[in-house]
Amino acid sequence: MAPPFRAEQIGSLLRPDELVAARAAAGHLVSYTTEPVPDALRKITEDAIAGAVEQQLQRKVRPIMSGEYERTIYYSGFFERLHGFEIVPDVPVPAGLRNGLPVVNVMIRNGMTAREAVIAVDKIRYVESPYLADWEYLRSLVPPAEWKECKITIPPITWQHLQLRAGTAFTDRSPYSTDKEYFADLAQAYAQELRTLYDAGLRSIQVDDPQLLYFVTDEFRLGCRADGIDPDELLELYIWAHNQCLVGRPADLHVGIHLCRGNMPGSTHIISGSYERIARRLFTGLDFDTFYLEYDTERAGDFQPLRYLPVGKNVVLGVVSTKSPEMESLDELEARVYAAADVLDTTLGVSPQCGFSSISRGRGIGMTDGKMWEKLQLVQNLAERIWGRTAGVP
Repeated sequence: MAPPFRAEQIGSLLRPDELVAARAAAGHLVSYTTEPVPDALRKITEDAIAGAVEQQLQRKVRPIMSGEYERTIYYSGFFERLHGFEIVPDVPVPAGLRNGLPVVNVMIRNGMTAREAVIAVDKIRYVESPYLADWEYLRSLVPPAEWKECKITIPPITWQHLQLRAGTAFTDRSPYSTDKEYFADLAQAYAQELRTLYDAGLRSIQVDDPQLLYFVTDEFRLGCRADGIDPDELLELYIWAHNQCLVGRPADLHVGIHLCRGNMPGSTHIISGSYERIARRLFTGLDFDTFYLEYDTERAGDFQPLRYLPVGKNVVLGVVSTKSPEMESLDELEARVYAAADVLDTTLGVSPQCGFSSISRGRGIGMTDGKMWEKLQLVQNLAERIWGRTAGVP
């Protein structure tokens, strides 16, 4: 399935100051919570989303998204709404996290001594949709004919398992004795969520997985071996788990995966390195329709890994930075896209390299609302220059 648009966006937008302040005042700053959102905060959130959607409609930015304004961080609101998970507010850093986890260095540098997690303590079951209400509100802001122009993001199935110390993603209270048993039930919940959202009219979903690229680093691979784990076998497990989420999905539901190198506040990334080390396994092994890839700076390496993309898969090149307010040259961006096209034989699109604020209180140094919309307009201009106005750009 081709990507819905040649010019894409990745998900998060800069939160309005009023929304950030309201969330802080309400104490809704944690990554995971099952507490209901206070009415006042919900109203401010909905107004902020409506404002962002109006901007996207006026500026013809597609796909139409909520900006993740309803979340404190890009992965919040999903795992904790599934039966069987328990929120653990104080996993120690680094002792509770996987050996060699690259993000630990950033946590320690920022003075973090603990972090939140959700751990399976019972059989994982899908009892209600984590994101249906969010999608229903987003779709209420556009005519039904334009629902197909919308997209929402969901966290990766691997998120908790890869973060937590090996063997601690589920406890003795759960029915699981192997990783595959854990992932099988979790994948079934994912598949049910995809179906629920599809039945409610959604036709495009993006899975955000910045952690699969940890496998390109020696640091993470050595950490796996220190735990007695073969990193290549772990990567195979994660590819299998991702694909299990897609089993039985409707043929006209577009699902892509975003693979980046981290998007922390203050223009901070987590790792550098080419896709080359794992490109063959990811691009030929994962069953997603589209790969949203980060290619804005030299830390991403060259385009050669794209040669592994099979015919029939798509790639959206994240060539515009959300970390820097400097505006890229349209001529230079065009040249980079053509350089990538020389390597592969599949459908291309363009986008920013990541969202603008994966954490609600975070943003790139110097990034402003005005610069954000300029960057998104630049992506549109790039797509129009290369493919013309009829190439999926409204």
